[in-house]
Amino acid sequence: MVVGSSYDVAIVGGGHNGLAAACYLAEAGKRVVVIEACDKIGGMASSGYLIPEAPQHLINPCALDLMSLRVHPMMSEELQLDRHGFRQVEVSPGYVYLHPDGNSLVFWRDPKKTAEEIARFSAKDALEFLDLMKLVDAFVNMAIPMMRVDPSQRNLGAKWEAIKALFRNRHLKPDVMALIGSPAYTSIMERFEHPITQSALCCLLGAAGPITNEATGIYFALLGFIHRFGIGRAIGGTQTISNALASRLRELGGEILLSSPVEEILAERGRVKGVRLKSGTILTAKAVVASIHPKMALEMVTPGVLDRRTLIRVAHAPSNGHGASPLKVDVALSGRISYKRHEAMRHDGLSLRQCVLLIGTSEAVLDNFRVSARGDVSSLPYLWITAPSAVDPGQAPDGQEVAYLYSVAMPVEPREGWGVIRSRIGQQVIDQAADYMDGLKEYEIGRRIEAAPDLAARLNVYRGCVVHIDTSTTRSSLMRPAVSLGGDTLPVAGLFLGAAGIHPGGGVNGLPGRIAAGRVKRYLARSPL
Repeated sequence: MVVGSSYDVAIVGGGHNGLAAACYLAEAGKRVVVIEACDKIGGMASSGYLIPEAPQHLINPCALDLMSLRVHPMMSEELQLDRHGFRQVEVSPGYVYLHPDGNSLVFWRDPKKTAEEIARFSAKDALEFLDLMKLVDAFVNMAIPMMRVDPSQRNLGAKWEAIKALFRNRHLKPDVMALIGSPAYTSIMERFEHPITQSALCCLLGAAGPITNEATGIYFALLGFIHRFGIGRAIGGTQTISNALASRLRELGGEILLSSPVEEILAERGRVKGVRLKSGTILTAKAVVASIHPKMALEMVTPGVLDRRTLIRVAHAPSNGHGASPLKVDVALSGRISYKRHEAMRHDGLSLRQCVLLIGTSEAVLDNFRVSARGDVSSLPYLWITAPSAVDPGQAPDGQEVAYLYSVAMPVEPREGWGVIRSRIGQQVIDQAADYMDGLKEYEIGRRIEAAPDLAARLNVYRGCVVHIDTSTTRSSLMRPAVSLGGDTLPVAGLFLGAAGIHPGGGVNGLPGRIAAGRVKRYLARSPL
């Protein structure tokens, strides 16, 4: 066992939240080290040349769209990421629903334009949509101020902004509460009559989880975010966000250790002492930020320091608790894709090449989640598909393409096991997407398939849950990830959680890391050590 360097703060996990926390702490003059188990930084905010047959096709294996960073742009602005190579462009329109019959429905940035789109199918649905957006906007106005702050603090300014929004919309409060407290599916079906409107909204909101569960009306915030903030993409791939954070951290004097898995978060007498790497090296630290899944984080703490109740509580926090998880298929292509059938039926000349395309029906969304829960794979397509290289041609060689196929709800634990069905289900996803994406099968050079256990193994994420802890009203604010574990103190003094498992949750925005950094700074200011 070798005792290495000493730091003010050791950060376990080099994803974008861990890097963000490190930057804020280094900016405050703390000596910081980020410790990453993999051979590169980024975690789920990464990109790479991951298909051996296509070494010049850039793959974004997890995050792609930057909606969350546009809703909460603080990290990007405060840490000056543009100075360090990060650049994003808006994709407009961002999301388009493709119906099996060849029709399409565009979610424009302007909600009135979206209503006009809906009116092509139902004038009643168009009016209903505008009424719905009044409720969604009111909810977003109340929610955003509190999403951006540490829920353990008084936050008088944020609370005042939320109260003002509530007062302005006081006549809507009963309807807003009814909307967010109900299953999203119920609200969709009771408000809208046309199958295309229904299916488009089900396919959109289903990305957040099963829409038939109680209180999933909060998923309508996604609709509000699209209209208010739009969708962004990182030029050069999602990795450029993490690279910019790393560059900023080094500029501030912080350190990054790669290929250095942490074996233990050292604690003694209820206080952290640092970390022990798998190599045996000990790094001492006054505080430790675990920017990883909270279950993995607390299980790393020196045995016997945490009580059994705490460990069980975090272990039972739902991670893909509904039994479903996305399956990701990336395909390198020798030519460019198109969407001729759906574009031909639009009559407005809109190109769909740069958009994220939602595929499925309301029945398919429900079926995919339902059968995944029992360990089966639905035969009905429910996909989000796009070509990142259509927005950023540099992600593929000239005249070529990368296809990003995201099957929203696949079983976490299929009956036969992913080892048996991975190749077959990957082909099923490609076959389903090819009914909409022209050239997908004809131009294929190579593919990459990643199911929940693959993601779990690659990034040490429990059950492959991309948001660490499932999104719900009961797992938000101080209740995220669990009772007594969402505030600025944990049972071990000096230990802090700092990733998607805490408030405000998943998405590429750095807010969990920003909140964790604030908690560490307050702790070090009052700590006697």
